[in-house]
Amino acid sequence: MFIFLLIMNSLVPIMMITFGVLWKNHPPKSINWIYGYRTSMSMKNNETWKFAHMHNAKIWRWSGIIWLITSIILMILSKHDYEKISELITLIGLAIVVLSLIPTEIALRKRFDKNGNLK
Repeated sequence: MFIFLLIMNSLVPIMMITFGVLWKNHPPKSINWIYGYRTSMSMKNNETWKFAHMHNAKIWRWSGIIWLITSIILMILSKHDYEKISELITLIGLAIVVLSLIPTEIALRKRFDKNGNLK
C-alpha cells in the first residue's frame, strides 16, 4: 500500500512538471475550451493566451518539482503513518494547483487591460 500511495502522490506533480515543460516549449496554438490554461482573462486573445501559458508553465514546473521532492521525502520519513501523510499531501497538492492560478492572473492583469490589450 505504501508504494501505491507514493506513486499516486507523485502523479499530479509529475503532470504539473510535464505540462510546465510542454507549455514552455509548445503552448497550445489556439484558444480552445478543451486544453490549456483557460480563464476568462487568458482567453481574451492570442497574446493573453500565450502569455498565460508561458507564465503558468514556469510556476507549474517549479512547484511540481518542489511538491514531488517534498511529498516523496514526507512519505519516506513517515512510513509508520503514511496514510495520514498521504491525505495531507493530496490536500496540499490540490491547494498548490488552485493557488498557482493566482500569480498568473495577477501577471495577466498587470500586463493587459480588462479587454486583453497591452498596457
